[in-house]
Amino acid sequence: MEAVRSRAEVRFACDEQTLRDTLPGTDVMMVTDFRTEALKAAWGSADRLRWIHATSAGVDALMFDELISSDVVVTNARGIFDRTIAEYVLCTILMFAKDFPGSIRLQMKHEWKHRDTERAQGKQVLVVGAGSIGRQIGRLVSAIGMPAHGIARTPRNEDPDFVAVHGHDSLYEQLSHADFVVIAAPLTPQTEGLFDAKAFSAMKPTARLINIGRGPIVKTDDLITALRNGEIAGAGLDVFEEEPLPKDHPLWDMDNVTMTAHMAGDFIGWKRALTDQFLENFDRWHGGQDLFNLVDKALGYAGSSKPA
Repeated sequence: MEAVRSRAEVRFACDEQTLRDTLPGTDVMMVTDFRTEALKAAWGSADRLRWIHATSAGVDALMFDELISSDVVVTNARGIFDRTIAEYVLCTILMFAKDFPGSIRLQMKHEWKHRDTERAQGKQVLVVGAGSIGRQIGRLVSAIGMPAHGIARTPRNEDPDFVAVHGHDSLYEQLSHADFVVIAAPLTPQTEGLFDAKAFSAMKPTARLINIGRGPIVKTDDLITALRNGEIAGAGLDVFEEEPLPKDHPLWDMDNVTMTAHMAGDFIGWKRALTDQFLENFDRWHGGQDLFNLVDKALGYAGSSKPA
């Protein structure tokens, strides 16, 4: 943050109390904990705040009523994690198709067992959330011959990264066609609990669910029931309703589930990339220019990237 110190006083806060102490007189706030509720609790101390930057794509924890109704501008880290998350999704799809979890279990038992696996080519992918992350996912899976469809607020028949982008009202119909369903949507009141028993019953029994969005978009108990009953064939999960996942949670022991610890987008060097992105926007703010990655506070996500 040395690049900022020459132009502004830099303060640090690590919890609710220190935030209450440092917010008075603060113009710009950089949030590095996307789960924090400290800002909501300390909001009464924000007497001069003009801009909040979240070093995450998701900003759901920041979207409380007082901030939404205020004049404070919010930006996010849109674009930093897109490609890495798309690579994670592609890897997960191929792991399921080639049954790498089964191979690892056999290797651990020193058991030689030949078996046939699936071809990924020709399988259909449905990406729920056709924003910047969803686009990268659509682009990568299309490159290996997997037709990608998207779900978004605004449907569009012509899109460079998808066969088509369908509206929210087409979700259940599209779920019935997909071999892999990828959740890449932000957590909003409209998406919370979206994947429930009804959604899983609409999916193919051979389909797999991959969630790299937010944990609460999926109702975990309904997912476990669907996996146990064979309503869907498997799940690749990077996010969960409860994090960290308790050690006695049933998902740990399910053979048709792969899990990672909310790390799909994290790559070596990501902290520096986030800092550089903030500094670029800080230069714009300091120079009186328009900021990029502006979050629509009513919708809960950024609708555009850098301005021309």
